[in-house]
Amino acid sequence: MKRLLLSTAAASLLLSPLACDQLLAEKMMVGTVLSTPDVDVSLSAMAGFDAGTLPDGGFYEEDRLTLPGQTAAYVFFGTRNGDQGTPEPISNATVRIETQNGNTLNLENKGPGTYGLMSSSGEDAGVKYQSGTTYRFIAVQDGDSHVGSVEDAPAQERIDTLHPPAGFVRHLANQELTLRRPAVAGGKERTIGFVTVIPLSSDGDKGEPTYSNMPTDPLGFLQLAALPADWKRDTLTIPGSAFPQPQSNYLVVFQTVRSGGAESNNLFIGSALLVGTADVGMVRTQ
Repeated sequence: MKRLLLSTAAASLLLSPLACDQLLAEKMMVGTVLSTPDVDVSLSAMAGFDAGTLPDGGFYEEDRLTLPGQTAAYVFFGTRNGDQGTPEPISNATVRIETQNGNTLNLENKGPGTYGLMSSSGEDAGVKYQSGTTYRFIAVQDGDSHVGSVEDAPAQERIDTLHPPAGFVRHLANQELTLRRPAVAGGKERTIGFVTVIPLSSDGDKGEPTYSNMPTDPLGFLQLAALPADWKRDTLTIPGSAFPQPQSNYLVVFQTVRSGGAESNNLFIGSALLVGTADVGMVRTQ
């Protein structure tokens, strides 16, 4: 059923000779470059005190805690020959990401079919996110290059709900929270939107996510590439279960993502390639 879903979606494309080759290609790729910015949060708010309205939308220095941003590059490279449509990993490839300004990023082999690299915002080397650029994902196996790309990496999409004058969102525990996305400018297509909620201790330590609408495995990303409409809505509602505890802090990460696809004819046309950056806000439950 899952294999049929992907094949049907791909077959609906205009099948040029190149697309026909890509439709039949066994090699597939899931690739992401996802960035989060540095985030300033209020120590008073995290401790449960009211810090008041912040000066000019900023923070008093003595009340500021900066959570460093990071950029992560991830690639899964495999074949579509697995049981039940589950991709089989390819572990003997070399994988890199190139940007149109000539930068090349060589990814590390992290395990069966998985290649990645992560860097914090303050590092001089490593992964750097650049809006507006084109990212090319290249996996080389036995001398053959398998190439996909994402054009026009999106700029940050600011969600006003996450930035009230107090610097954090006051919210009832176990109550859903709706995020309204800004209008799309310039006639461009709405980007994909991922939301993740992460508990935050009073010391600034991050816990395990309580909610995310991001796929968690390669097959899920392939299904997203085939049918992305659910991630392109004007509003996104976070369930109340994402905020289970009163008097607690949560980071809400909204990731705006543009998708791409296979470029070389030896890479499956349904390969999922995503590049994006995030807006982040803090929720304090009552």
